[in-house]
Amino acid sequence: MKEKRVMSGMRPTGKLHLGNLFGALENWIKLQNEYKCFFCIVDWHALTTGYEDTSDLQQYIREMAIDWLSAGIDPEKATVFVQSHVKDHAELHLLLSMITPISWLERNPTYKDQLKQLKEKNISTHGFLGYPVLQTADILAYKAEKVPVGEDQLPHLELSREIARRFNYLYKPIFPEPQALLNEVKTLPGIDGRKMSKSYNNTIEISDDAATIRQKVSKMITDPQRIRKTDPGNPEICTVYAFHKVFSDFEKRKEVDEECRKGSIGCVDCKQRLAEIMIETLNPIIQRRQELTKMPNYIDDVLHEGKKRAEEIAEQTLDEVREAMNLV
Repeated sequence: MKEKRVMSGMRPTGKLHLGNLFGALENWIKLQNEYKCFFCIVDWHALTTGYEDTSDLQQYIREMAIDWLSAGIDPEKATVFVQSHVKDHAELHLLLSMITPISWLERNPTYKDQLKQLKEKNISTHGFLGYPVLQTADILAYKAEKVPVGEDQLPHLELSREIARRFNYLYKPIFPEPQALLNEVKTLPGIDGRKMSKSYNNTIEISDDAATIRQKVSKMITDPQRIRKTDPGNPEICTVYAFHKVFSDFEKRKEVDEECRKGSIGCVDCKQRLAEIMIETLNPIIQRRQELTKMPNYIDDVLHEGKKRAEEIAEQTLDEVREAMNLV
């Protein structure tokens, strides 16, 4: 499978949190050993909803690269690069937009949902409507056969297949139809029990140190019915136990579950126990991140080398596209 290509990306809109780690990065780390992987920091996509303020964009790009590498993405195994560094993405986006019906874009359920959710932002723009075409260009530039996605991204990938089919039908069969690799997701709530999200300010970041992790865990919402330490609790509705499910082994989870239901462990003690388990688990990432933060030239080198490797393949694809469309 190592010759088969995988393409995926993340928008640099802020610090990555543990939901990103367990929702995507863990899968990427496995995939880089099985496929020829292209992992892209998609800064142009960040502009689709955040075009009005780009003051932190370069910092977010660098922080994302450090997060990826500290989590275990290996630039020797995968191509790590920034979307805007490879201009072929923009050209392929333009050419694919010529053949993509507007009705296909307008029926995208995510487009309609985002317009409602982000109604305070002015995102009725050409760029926001057409971002699935740019996403398709990101994938097809590398002729990626597989794309790791969550279920919410499946409509986007279906649109990418439709665009690939339309191009192949109109001109020449150049593109594979990319198939989904559904992410194995470990679900983590935010510290307030809601979905973990930067917009809710309830995240634990990949970049958090041990002291910050302890402080955030201490604020986690627990079973509201437990008034006294000795009251029996229900771990299934407790944010702390949701984290134990991800970070603790079976025996520790079982112990926490039984002690909580009997009222033989208090929430403060349970949180302290969780924090230490999390710190022990995340310590290799924390240590690696601290090292990478002191190596700015290394990060530049990784992104530059990734740009060169990505460009080599994307340019070959664009040569075929231009020829097929009689643009040369």
